[in-house]
Amino acid sequence: MEPALLRARARCLSALRRWFDAEGYLEVHTPCLVPSPALEENLEAVRVGRMFLHTSPEFAMKRVLAAGLHRIYQLGPCFREEEQGVHHSREFTLLEWYRANAGTADLMDEVEALVQACAAALGAPLPRFARVAVRDLIDPTLDPERWFYTWVHEVEPRLGAPTIVHGYPAWAAALATVRGAEADRFEVYLGGLELANAFAEEGDANVIRARFAASGEARRAAGRDPHPVDERLLAALPHMPRCAGIALGVDRLVMALTGAADIADVQVR
Repeated sequence: MEPALLRARARCLSALRRWFDAEGYLEVHTPCLVPSPALEENLEAVRVGRMFLHTSPEFAMKRVLAAGLHRIYQLGPCFREEEQGVHHSREFTLLEWYRANAGTADLMDEVEALVQACAAALGAPLPRFARVAVRDLIDPTLDPERWFYTWVHEVEPRLGAPTIVHGYPAWAAALATVRGAEADRFEVYLGGLELANAFAEEGDANVIRARFAASGEARRAAGRDPHPVDERLLAALPHMPRCAGIALGVDRLVMALTGAADIADVQVR
């Protein structure tokens, strides 16, 4: 850990909460210990007995949306196995927020304003984000395996400038709504780091159940146990308003704004 960077982190956290308060968002806290940790087949959760430490508060926050709170955020620890390195940590701080009756274009504006508020709090230059379609960066007809390889090894290294990338292939929807051949989602890159991931949230429980099943089959094929289906999430989806949500890695945000080279420098371990 680096004391100067921990001070910068504290200023960043204060700026985040001030921004959300000013925008009328309510801070919520959902359980870290959950029965179902994720839908995506590539995410590995930390097991605690028959439960898991959440990889994201997404499932529980959608139940809060369905209960009637329509501008919410959560700021706290999340956990993922098999993630360790200069940009990854088994335990990390995630900021996640949801806004009812909004789309991904609204969240693009919000995440840019939020990052600029944090930059101002740290005395860093205010980033201006370019908005680029995925199809302008990579051949959309590549099969998923080749697409991922090309994206990681050829496209992401070129995303050094502040960039919002939108319009991912439909097969990469995860929990996002699919529109035609594209998933209505975007990712945010800052300082060469993937910073945030946003969806126009799919609200059809049958669609999400089918995606759980597909993810489970993919995990079995890879020799891994499938993630349990979150039945409470599926029961809540018919009551959830149209909304968009985004998850942002706070440790990486501090790294990008301060120039820190290792995620361990902005965390207490």
